Amino acid sequence: MFNNLKGWEWLIIVALILLLFGAKRLPDAARGLGRSLRIFKAETKGLTEDSAKEPSAPSPALGASSSSAAAAEAAPAEAPKPTEA
Repeated sequence: MFNNLKGWEWLIIVALILLLFGAKRLPDAARGLGRSLRIFKAETKGLTEDSAKEPSAPSPALGASSSSAAAAEAAPAEAPKPTEA
């Protein structure tokens, strides 16, 4: 799409952008765009690493210990019953 643009066409596009946004707001806009792209790149890299590390099936030992730990967390602790004297 942009391969067909020549020098004068780029100059016109840059001039229009300067007129629309102004010289003061362009550096802030470019900085924000750079941060957004950096965050997006880090998140997509994290997603691909997570999917590569994910095991296909959980091991039986891991499944048993995690289910018992989850059950222990879910059950409320019993309060000691008062004794009558």
